[in-house]
Amino acid sequence: MVTCDTDIIKKGLIILENKDYEGAIAVFADAERFYRENNEGDKISVTLSLMGMSKYLLDRNNYNEALKMLNDARYMAQYSKSDTAKLVNEYAQGTLYFGEGLNDIALIHFDNAKNISMNSGDELSIMGYVLTRIKQIRNGMDFSLPITSDPLVSLVKIGRSITAVTDIDVLLKVIAEETKIAIQADRCTVFMLDKEKNELWSKVALGMDSQEIRFPADRGLAGYVVKTGEPLNIPDAYNDPRFNPDIDKETGYRTKTILCMPIKNNNQEIIGAFQVLNKLSGVFTKGDEDLLVAIGGSASIALENAQLFEQQKELYKEQKILFESFIDTLATSIDARDKITAGHSSRVKLYSMLLVDELGCDIKFKELVEKAAILHDIGKIGIRDSVLQKEGKLTDDEYKHIQEHVRITHDILEKIHTSDDFKMITEIACSHHEKYDGSGYYRHLSGEDIPYGGRILAVADVFDAITSRRHYRDKMPIQNVIDILLSGKNKHFDGNLVDAFLRISVDKIIRVFLTENHNCFKDEDCEILSHYNLLNIHDYIINENAADEQKHIAELFNFYYSGNINNREGC
Repeated sequence: MVTCDTDIIKKGLIILENKDYEGAIAVFADAERFYRENNEGDKISVTLSLMGMSKYLLDRNNYNEALKMLNDARYMAQYSKSDTAKLVNEYAQGTLYFGEGLNDIALIHFDNAKNISMNSGDELSIMGYVLTRIKQIRNGMDFSLPITSDPLVSLVKIGRSITAVTDIDVLLKVIAEETKIAIQADRCTVFMLDKEKNELWSKVALGMDSQEIRFPADRGLAGYVVKTGEPLNIPDAYNDPRFNPDIDKETGYRTKTILCMPIKNNNQEIIGAFQVLNKLSGVFTKGDEDLLVAIGGSASIALENAQLFEQQKELYKEQKILFESFIDTLATSIDARDKITAGHSSRVKLYSMLLVDELGCDIKFKELVEKAAILHDIGKIGIRDSVLQKEGKLTDDEYKHIQEHVRITHDILEKIHTSDDFKMITEIACSHHEKYDGSGYYRHLSGEDIPYGGRILAVADVFDAITSRRHYRDKMPIQNVIDILLSGKNKHFDGNLVDAFLRISVDKIIRVFLTENHNCFKDEDCEILSHYNLLNIHDYIINENAADEQKHIAELFNFYYSGNINNREGC
């Protein structure tokens, strides 16, 4: 009697492995009828693929019939969106093409199967067969050889993971998948020992959702193995008093045979345990135990390396948080001294980030510019209060003195950098007053000699300075602001960066304005303005013949730009 799970398919695979092709065809045909009655399209696809392949293996004259079945199965796999069905179909197609001597095409299908397995798992343990077929082709071996999964392939793959994988969650999945394939079991879980919490944990439970499992290190069969160091080979789980059937009751799974073995490092310290369930044929053998020991030898190195990498990542995160707190504290100290321009560094950072995003720069460069923007005025610490806080126009001497803040910025940051990245932050921060034509300060750099990040800060810094309200002056009209940017192309500013800044949608610009006055942005206004940029606003304002809709857009922008928003309905 066919059941509604995949046990019958696994049974057919075992029969197929023993080269009883007629028996395998009968099993797959029986399963296919059952799945059709229950309208399970993914499993129909699987059984059609395996039945077609079995017919071909029985008699290669069945090629056309087998190919038709595989094409039908492929359509159903795509329709059902089942990765398992796609994997089996790729394996079956590869087998047919291998048998016909079309090895290059066969390898394409086998590689497709490998990719599907790595991305989505391998619940039917097909990959052992796929890897063996690949090995046969590449070594010029005969197609008719047995296709039993080759355990050595899994050992090699796990060994490669030592250097190829640093994410412990991915590594646990690779080891569990390969162990399951090598030992021909239904499920495998790799538990790690958390010595500090005295717990066993895993994020790999094949056939179940991939979620973290944690329990005391002295509980369950895995706990027993970790505590005693003794392997367990249980031929009948429900007749062994050490087995806890509660998980089966909760999940609906039926555990039959169990192989559980400690994972030891080079110092013979136990760092975890394998728990392998339900041998696909019979019970786990002494050979399975020896193979699991061999896998554990490679796996332990990979797992310890991955854990060390995780610890390093956590340390880096802590250092990054500390570093960012330090930077924010420095920036806040400037706001405390210079009430007139309080919030300037924060807004320059936000404008710079908008420009970096518009330019499509990578995340690392974005982080460097962000830090430089926050710190770009840190040198004002060395400027006299009488100059820094002066409300009126500066004298020539006072202006020269305040220009010194850029050099002071460089001197301060140069003393605290500990990496090449921080050197770049220093160079970007202290070059925001350089001009593209070389007339800026303090080093009088020009063109592309100015660090790219410094050229970005130059645009953001000037834009914020002339669009921010001071108690001794109001904001500059936005059309005048844009005229300054346009007239400064390739003189004060890198022209390409001005063009990019003027392409930024004005809803994003307004959100930065609103950080100064803490007003709200009506949702429908945000949606409308998201379709326009600063150059559009400029054109609508200066164009005497602008359409009413264009005038409305300009007025709406200026409404938010002015900051005079009181009791805005809908905010």
